[in-house]
Amino acid sequence: MIVVHRLKGEEFVINANLIETIEANPDTVISLTTDRKFIVQETIPTVLRLIKNYHKEVFQKPIEK
Repeated sequence: MIVVHRLKGEEFVINANLIETIEANPDTVISLTTDRKFIVQETIPTVLRLIKNYHKEVFQKPIEK
């Protein structure tokens, strides 16, 4: 999950695994595989960084017993 912000500043969470496309026209629009779309404050490079960091955290952490 990644934390992003609506244009008015409200923080919300998106499942990074459901992101299909990210566009800037000029606002950043995140489209999910569920056909939902969200306009966010973050730029495309910022969203990509959030996704990469999320995947690093999920896939590089050792499993704790």
